Amino acid sequence: METSAVLLEKPERLSLEMVGLKDPCQDEVVVRVLHSGISTGTEKLLWSGAMPPFPGLGYPLVPGYEAVGEILEVPKGASLKVGDLVFVPGSNGFIDAKGLFGGSARHLITPVKRVTKINNEIGEKGVLYALAATARHALTGPDAKFPDLIIGHGALGRLLARITIIAGGKPPTVWEIDEKRTEGASGYEVLHPNEDAKNNYTCVFDASGRSDLLDDWIGRCAVGAEIVLAGFYADRINFAFPQAFMKEIKIRISAEWKQADMRAVNSMVEEGHLSLDGLITNRAPAEDAAWAYRTAFEDESCSKMVLDWGNLQ
Repeated sequence: METSAVLLEKPERLSLEMVGLKDPCQDEVVVRVLHSGISTGTEKLLWSGAMPPFPGLGYPLVPGYEAVGEILEVPKGASLKVGDLVFVPGSNGFIDAKGLFGGSARHLITPVKRVTKINNEIGEKGVLYALAATARHALTGPDAKFPDLIIGHGALGRLLARITIIAGGKPPTVWEIDEKRTEGASGYEVLHPNEDAKNNYTCVFDASGRSDLLDDWIGRCAVGAEIVLAGFYADRINFAFPQAFMKEIKIRISAEWKQADMRAVNSMVEEGHLSLDGLITNRAPAEDAAWAYRTAFEDESCSKMVLDWGNLQ
């Protein structure tokens, strides 16, 4: 069995190719992907070659961990059925290609326990489930506090703000330096950092991936404040110690989401509490994957690019 897939042969060399698929095991589903998202954080590091070493990481690889599709085959006794719409966080079921992520393909084979059934009406917005689960995980970590400042108004920053308000937190301030990304706020304020005179924030969440600005954020914090790194950072985290020392700053790193986060997000969406509207900014057919990936990484106005796999076999 073969499938069309986005293939990163090496850094900055990406194309749509036919890739072999392993035979499904008795506990695995086969999913026909309808839409997949492009991550401007993790996948950009894979594309540029800046991703730090991970077990199983190598080229050629199939990127992506934000796929939505319909089930074609399901194990006997599973609660899912053929035709169900599911979110798939990737696959390693490829032959001759690494699948550390592996979600950007027309067909995926993955353990049934890894997929999440979602409402058919969600459609392409289901690719946002991974980001929403990432935001929820950051907000519910050990001794977690609600943010009063969020750095970045991309898709992750917006989801952090939305879930904060849903969970009963006060509307946070969001910093954004790109004027094109300042729109779309609902119930909270988006400011350029230069427009904000406040310097006593108690809980700052970074959704920008810009760890080089850590000193600036510390300067805006109150004594004893916490800074949560909710993105993924390829470079070493550095900051000036004296200022952080005087303010007794705490820094927390939020790791990847867990199944409990995914279940919580699914419930919030299905019950109408969490809206995924207005987060997808760009779309492209999967045949134009090379252009779509480059646009997602180089166009600052692109907050979330989605590939449509509907025309491929």
